[in-house]
Amino acid sequence: MSDIYAPPQGDIPVLHEDTDLLVVDKPAGLLTVPGKGAALADCLLTRLTAGFPTVRLVHRLDRDTSGVMVFALTPHAQKHLGQQFEARKPRKTYLARVAGRLAPKTGQVDLPLTVDWPNRPRQMVCPETGRPAQTDWRVLKAGDAESRVRLFPRTGRTHQLRVHMLAVGHPILGDLLYAPETAAAYPRLMLHAEELRINHPESGKGLSFRARPGF
Repeated sequence: MSDIYAPPQGDIPVLHEDTDLLVVDKPAGLLTVPGKGAALADCLLTRLTAGFPTVRLVHRLDRDTSGVMVFALTPHAQKHLGQQFEARKPRKTYLARVAGRLAPKTGQVDLPLTVDWPNRPRQMVCPETGRPAQTDWRVLKAGDAESRVRLFPRTGRTHQLRVHMLAVGHPILGDLLYAPETAAAYPRLMLHAEELRINHPESGKGLSFRARPGF
């Protein structure tokens, strides 16, 4: 697995579309928004704009994370969804493969996070200056070499799941930034946004969107 930016090509799977919302299954390896410089211009937002000119950003996934993302198609929807995310109302479920046997079957990581300034974009646990961050986990299958788990972030800090799993000794496999020693054996970061639950910005109805992982 290389850190050279070579985003996957092909169509972006659309999971849902109406007058207010666009929900897609983001592929791993594709930036959500453009990076700095022409080499990092290709991104999910740019690609979606070609087919949905009014598309508006609401939240992000890391470049190497795949899975469910919601976009707004109107200013009102963007504002409403943004307020939901700010209030931590959406319910997110991730699937991951982590190193080693994670135990017990369920648990929570409650460790404050902040940016590791000398090593940006890395984040780190810091009790003194970190912002509160909580992640619940549930083990689906455990072996000596790795465990398959569902992760439920209660907060939305940068790289939260990746840093929290590293902090408890079970880094997410294929992570070039936090577990580079595992990257050669895996074609990608083993982290997928499996399900997202939100309220529709117009009707207020609860909606749930799911995308199957590719691993």
